[in-house]
Amino acid sequence: MSDTTFDTDTMEFQRDLDARGLNCPLPILKAKKALAEMESGQVLRIVATDTGSVRDFQAFAKQTGNALLSHSHVNGEFTFLMQRK
Repeated sequence: MSDTTFDTDTMEFQRDLDARGLNCPLPILKAKKALAEMESGQVLRIVATDTGSVRDFQAFAKQTGNALLSHSHVNGEFTFLMQRK
């Protein structure tokens, strides 16, 4: 199984969320809270270590309408960029 990798380092974001060491559902719950405090169009960067987070954030984006702009997986860390709807 190969990961799709995007260059999340060059994209701009307005807020950063460190969810490393947290297991489901905490990364999603913290992202939901952070996005609720942001304005429409702003981008949140989330860094997580939970192996299920890719699937979780894809489902979260579909359910909420927030855009999952990109994700990457490097050295056991998953980085996501989500744009508030």
